[in-house]
Amino acid sequence: MAGNSFGQLFRITTFGESHGEAIGVIIDGCPAGLDVDLNYIQGELDKRKPGQSKITTQRKESDIVKILSGMFEGKTTGTPIAMIIPNEDQRSKDYGHNVDVFRPSHADYTYATKYGIRDHRGGGRSSARETAARVAAGALAKLLLKTQGIEIFAHVSSVGKINSPEIDINLSHINALINHRELNIVRCADLDTADKMIEFIDSIRKQGDTVGGKVSCHIIGAPVGLGDPVFDKLHADLGKAMLSINAVHGFEFGSGFSGSEMRGSEHNDIFIKNADGSVGTRTNFSGGIQGGISNGMPIEFKVAFKPVATIMHNQQTIDGEGNVAEITGKGRHDPCVVPRAVPIVEAMAALVLADHWLRNRNSKL
Repeated sequence: MAGNSFGQLFRITTFGESHGEAIGVIIDGCPAGLDVDLNYIQGELDKRKPGQSKITTQRKESDIVKILSGMFEGKTTGTPIAMIIPNEDQRSKDYGHNVDVFRPSHADYTYATKYGIRDHRGGGRSSARETAARVAAGALAKLLLKTQGIEIFAHVSSVGKINSPEIDINLSHINALINHRELNIVRCADLDTADKMIEFIDSIRKQGDTVGGKVSCHIIGAPVGLGDPVFDKLHADLGKAMLSINAVHGFEFGSGFSGSEMRGSEHNDIFIKNADGSVGTRTNFSGGIQGGISNGMPIEFKVAFKPVATIMHNQQTIDGEGNVAEITGKGRHDPCVVPRAVPIVEAMAALVLADHWLRNRNSKL
């Protein structure tokens, strides 16, 4: 199976299945001498792990990460870094009912047809369990970016039709925003909206149904020059990173789709000189990226997640022979994935930025 690696200079390869012994990641290209804060990496994994609250799956995984290589006396050595996360709470019997039937909107049919074999226990490699490995690698990338003054902040900006107001994001209060976001189980930075989201998700859960939502991400402090024309534009790589996350059905940066409804005279970002002598823009419809290259303004984008495919209702489907069948959702699943998706979005953004930061060091003398 191809497609398990991501990045060019800062490159990761993930491995493992949802109901296997463990999942993990190999990180290649991380510079030597980076201080590795294991508590920080574990903290990022704790934000993604299951069983956090009443609005997440009740699968219990401690997601304790172990670093096997590439580190000595608390610093990276420049050699490949291996991280492993054991699986502890698999309940494969929960999936015995779909050994030979295809779950609607899951990867069962496509995997079986493409490979001639599939792991029916939670979806195997197609399970969102794999994203824990990305979060571990992304946490290391975030530590690297922090040495350059680059910070990443994401939060749940919508659930269903409930939308959070725009949040002012800047470096001076990024830590306060993170603390604010972590005060509520839905991870929305606006607490009034968060209460409405939590109530709505819980009502959906009680109905045995699921709902989608959006995560907004802001990258602050990125220098001018990240991104390469023509096919490695920064927003193109961010788009690929986000669309590789399970359940993601949409990506937009800057003004996104609403920009198509504007006139050029409204949409153009007028250049200005900031008080510190740097160049900025009066507006940021470009989302911090112009010509595929970062322009020094905050990089801003949104990621749309579909409703979780497993619902606790009877649904019609077909079996492996093409016969009509019926399936009922079983097991432990999120009624809405976005609260646990926030650290995944941040991790994938960090992997893209770390990779492009390393690549940009060779752009000129």
